[in-house]
Amino acid sequence: MAESAVSLLIQNMIPLLAQEAALFEGIHDKVANIKDELESIQSFLKDADGRAERVDMSNVTKIWVKQVREKAYRIDDVIDEYILHLAKHRQGRRRHFHVLLKVFQFIIKLKPRHAIASKIQDINNDLKVIRERGERYGFSNLEQGPRNDTKHDTWHDPRVASLFIEEAEVVGFESPRDKLIEWLVEGPSNRMVISVVGIGGLGKTTLVKKVYDNEIVVTHFDCRAWITVSQSYKMEELLREIIKQVYKARKEFYPKEIDTMKETSLIEKLKQYLDELRYVVIFDDLWVVEFWEHVKYAFPKNNKGSRIVITTRSEEVAPSNKESPYYHVYKLPPLSLEKALELFYKKVFQCDGGECPPIFIELSHAIVERCGGLPLAIVAIGGLLSTKDKILYEWCKLHNSLSSELETNPHLMNITKILSLSYHDLPYNLKACFLYFGMFPEDYSINCARLIRLWIAEGFVKEKKGITLEDVAQSYLNQLIHRSLVQVAWSDDVGRFRSCRVHDMLREVILSRSEELSFSLISMQDYTNFDRIARRLSIQKNVNTSLKSITSSQTRTILILGLDEVPNSFLANSFANFKLMKTMDFEGAPIDYIPKEVGNLFHLRYLSLRDTKVQILPKSIGKLHNLETLDLKRSLVSELPIEISGLRKLRYLVAYTVNNDIEYSTDFRPAVKIHNGIGCLQSLQKLFKIEVDNHALIVELGSLRQLRKLQISKLKRENGMVFCTALEKMSNLQSLRIYATSEEEVLELQSMSSPPPLLQSVALCGRLEKFPEWISKLMGVVRVGFFWSKLIDDPLKVLQTLPNLMDLWLYDGYEGEQLHFEGGGFKKLKCVGLRNLKGLNRLMIDEGSLPLLEELRIGPSPQLKEVPSSIHYLKSLKDLIFYEMPNEFVLSLQPDGGLDFGKVKDIPRVNFWYRTKGESYKGYNLGDPELLERLRS
Repeated sequence: MAESAVSLLIQNMIPLLAQEAALFEGIHDKVANIKDELESIQSFLKDADGRAERVDMSNVTKIWVKQVREKAYRIDDVIDEYILHLAKHRQGRRRHFHVLLKVFQFIIKLKPRHAIASKIQDINNDLKVIRERGERYGFSNLEQGPRNDTKHDTWHDPRVASLFIEEAEVVGFESPRDKLIEWLVEGPSNRMVISVVGIGGLGKTTLVKKVYDNEIVVTHFDCRAWITVSQSYKMEELLREIIKQVYKARKEFYPKEIDTMKETSLIEKLKQYLDELRYVVIFDDLWVVEFWEHVKYAFPKNNKGSRIVITTRSEEVAPSNKESPYYHVYKLPPLSLEKALELFYKKVFQCDGGECPPIFIELSHAIVERCGGLPLAIVAIGGLLSTKDKILYEWCKLHNSLSSELETNPHLMNITKILSLSYHDLPYNLKACFLYFGMFPEDYSINCARLIRLWIAEGFVKEKKGITLEDVAQSYLNQLIHRSLVQVAWSDDVGRFRSCRVHDMLREVILSRSEELSFSLISMQDYTNFDRIARRLSIQKNVNTSLKSITSSQTRTILILGLDEVPNSFLANSFANFKLMKTMDFEGAPIDYIPKEVGNLFHLRYLSLRDTKVQILPKSIGKLHNLETLDLKRSLVSELPIEISGLRKLRYLVAYTVNNDIEYSTDFRPAVKIHNGIGCLQSLQKLFKIEVDNHALIVELGSLRQLRKLQISKLKRENGMVFCTALEKMSNLQSLRIYATSEEEVLELQSMSSPPPLLQSVALCGRLEKFPEWISKLMGVVRVGFFWSKLIDDPLKVLQTLPNLMDLWLYDGYEGEQLHFEGGGFKKLKCVGLRNLKGLNRLMIDEGSLPLLEELRIGPSPQLKEVPSSIHYLKSLKDLIFYEMPNEFVLSLQPDGGLDFGKVKDIPRVNFWYRTKGESYKGYNLGDPELLERLRS
């Protein structure tokens, strides 16, 4: 709804506007009126959101909501236009300001008071008219609906049907069903709580209902109850219902006094009744954490083998196994393609025994893949197709128009309604963050760090005292993931989310609400007509939507995704005309320059040129005093202009190139040159990869006290001590990567006595004459790497004492002949890379060592003649990868005659990689005929 636009405006702009206007006589009251009107209207919008869950809004309501949204955008424009006006009159003066009061003290003579006063008065008048119009139409309490719309207030919850699905209609739940039944009737006598978690429409209720009604389960328990909780519940009523059901299950009459009991008495009554019974209670559709925290006291821990089962869309709501070993969370997976097709065929071709005619197989696959394993969507779309004639053209038409059908076809609207419930439950700032996924193409995996920076630039992230905006935004993403609205596409070796996506059906819900965030997906061919199309433009390939304006506000965001060509005229037009632009993401765009007019975009907060061919930044970049993110990763920029030191709000500065044609070395990812003055960038959180080839520049780094991630290159031995001194000042540093000037240059890092206490990742790339003693103090470190370090003594003796280490790399990092993983060491290590250890001839792994190791990479190590027989101790090992090992070594591991095949035959994946060029490799599986041919040729 427009609530997001209004709430974000109040959050980000109203305090600023009030502060500015305080200098002008007569203006302060008008600004206060704007805030009051907006907050009043905001309460209407919350009511409208609640009503939207139950009925479709009338056109009158939609028009009113759109007017509110547009007015919020207009206020935003007025404020930013005014700030831009001030900035233009400050040429030659100090360009950064912390408090806009100072700006007004300087500019008060340059702009007549009545100009801003007039605009504020116009806004006030417009808001008053909108509010009065809403009251006149009966919107003051939208939960009741407009007076002329009450006949539409009946809403039937489409989820109820899940309770009555016949067994024959259920497909793909065999394994989850058996798992849940096992948990219910077997296992410990302690009271157990089992939470089934998953996206709406995944079949949680259907699955649990089949388990609940299973004869084995029914006869195992003395009594049982099924309670549907949902978003609005009354605890006393639910407790009464549980009491009635458990009494009924034992064929007893419930005591009438419970009808007048209060919550505390009801809890006592229920607890007393269940104390000697083995019970099972289902709480279906939980939405809030507080529910279990209140109700759990009614269920005694009576060691009778009792069970509680919860279904929820949110992992945060599920009682955590961190709280009790008898709490289990079962994440229900989507249907496999095979099972999804089986369900689809059963629904569509009921009269044909579920057999799909060959002519429909390809299109059936395409439709089912769009459903992403979601039974709700498969059943709904299959049900619709079952009513249509079996004509290929009709199916094609549905497949091509599925987005619009989901909004308008009565057979499919339940999909949107059920999925939208999770959206309606979000707070306004998370609604905006969730809708932002609609800016990206279908099936697009979004880099989590990129997404977080975009959210910050858009103003979606609320500041919290003592927490960085990045950490707040990460918590937003975690919430969306735990609520099953966002899927993790990839997480790294230490469990951090690296990329994410949304389910295709949820994306359709987002696109149906594109006006709420005022975003539009468009193609580049329409770029001459972009102005005032939408606040946010996502320019993509193969977009067939018609170009229509959804706002009169100026464009603030442009994302370019997957284009083959970007006309130079588009760049010139964008930088010259979009004066209020805040976000420009050109990642991967086919562009090779940025016009000097970029300096005109005073409000720009985010500029990404990652993976572009841009070589030079114009000096005008120094005018972007509000810039927070400058992403030059894998661009061709080799030197940053000196003007960069004026960007005092910069939080993220990343710049390096990649040369995949050379083998891994200190020059594999060349850093950028940077001038002195970096110490002025006091807001920097992340800085990499920069050359630090002079003493003065290194001293300046010590001024960057907010740094969380630092990566430097070209560190000379003689500058090691001063760099250690700078590091000791970076108390917030979490990630550090240091490159020497070459693989042979010594890193002089022994002098640091107090390393940054929050360090989690350390990589040292250069010769080490001695193992740095300060590394043993890093109790929180999870990732350590030594590259070209050529250590003489086995570093594992020290590293095994680091309690949280999860990822370890030695790349030419050790010159000894033996490495010994001792028993009881490396309790949390998940990934080990032993690369380019030319002298290694023996690898020893004790029993009890590396209990969680999942990935082991080895080679090239020409002296290593065999895989250690003790590798069978690594019970968690999933991936064993060898790089360019001797032919005899590789042949010994092959099936059909390999002497050491027995050592690796139980490891799920064993691969052999060979270099093709630079750092490009070709991989082979164990026993691959092509590999055997290569070895024997």
